[in-house]
Amino acid sequence: MLRFLIVLLCIVSFASCSSDTVVSETKNLPGHWKASDAVSFNIPQLDSLKRYNVFLQLRNTNDYPFNNIFLIVSMEFPQGKTLVDTLEYRMANPDGSWLGEGIGSVKDNKLWYKENVSFKEVGNYNITITHAVRNNGDVEGVTQLEGITDIGYSIEEANQQ
Repeated sequence: MLRFLIVLLCIVSFASCSSDTVVSETKNLPGHWKASDAVSFNIPQLDSLKRYNVFLQLRNTNDYPFNNIFLIVSMEFPQGKTLVDTLEYRMANPDGSWLGEGIGSVKDNKLWYKENVSFKEVGNYNITITHAVRNNGDVEGVTQLEGITDIGYSIEEANQQ
């Protein structure tokens, strides 16, 4: 049994070393996400000569009642410019099974946000994420989105091919 644990630990260590992730951060939510609660992240200065892929990280449980999610993501540049995107991501297959990775009722989703971008302005960038989920036919959005436990971002070096 001890040998098995050592081998498993080595495999996990080697797998984690092969990641191209430059920076990432995740914030825990109390099992739900209020529409009024924007989640903000400060991105440290990155190499302006490199290109990056930016991902959103989202963790959901079986309590999440929808098969998709709408997010409003704002990226504020150091010099004051802000880009705002309204994004829709699928969270479940047509048969109701969750997309994402994980065992049991908790699934981790790595969602594309920006591809092959560079951070040329000197200073820190900020990303702010809110949800914009609403029930079909309702004008008002869902005020408290159940089943979302974590939200975050990650930035990886883009593979130059």
